[in-house]
Amino acid sequence: MGLGVALPLGYLIARSDLAASALQPYLAASQAVPAVALAPLFALWLGYGLLPIAVLCALLVFFPILMNTVLGLRSLDPDVMGAARVDGVGWWGMLWYIEFPLALPSILTGVRNGFTLSITGAVVGEFVMGGEGLGQLLSVQRQEADTIGLFSTLVMLALLAAGFYGVIRLVERLVQR
Repeated sequence: MGLGVALPLGYLIARSDLAASALQPYLAASQAVPAVALAPLFALWLGYGLLPIAVLCALLVFFPILMNTVLGLRSLDPDVMGAARVDGVGWWGMLWYIEFPLALPSILTGVRNGFTLSITGAVVGEFVMGGEGLGQLLSVQRQEADTIGLFSTLVMLALLAAGFYGVIRLVERLVQR
C-alpha cells in the first residue's frame, strides 16, 4: 500500500512545484508523529486484526520511498531530458524509458529502506493492537521477564529485516539488468 501511494505521489511532487509546495510541509509534519501514537487510532478506526497493522506498516514504508522517488526524479540530467524531448518522446515514453530507469536506483534504495522499516510497523502494531506475530511474542516475553526469549526474538526480527533487505536487493539487481 505504501509503495503504491508513494511512487505516483513522488512523481507528482517531483514534477509539480505547486504539488510540492502544497504537500511537502504536511508530509514532513506527518513524520513527527510516532507510530506508537498512531496505532491506537488505527485500532479505533479500523478495528483489530491485520488491517490496522498493515496500514501502520504502509505508513512507515511510505515516506522513505516517497522521498527517494522525489530525489531520483529531481536529480535526472536535464540535458538527457531535453534531448529526449527534441527527439519527440512523449510523456509516457519519457516516464517509462527515460525517467523511471534513470531514477530506479534511488527509488529502489527507498524501497529497501522502507520495507526494512515495515518490520518496525508490524511490531509496534502488535504491541498496541495485538496479533499473533513476533511483536506479540515480545510483549509476552517482556511481561514474563524472559531475557533469553527477548534476545532470541530480537535476533529473529533482525534476521527478518536482513532477509527483506536481501530479497529487495536481489530484485533490484534483476530489474537493473
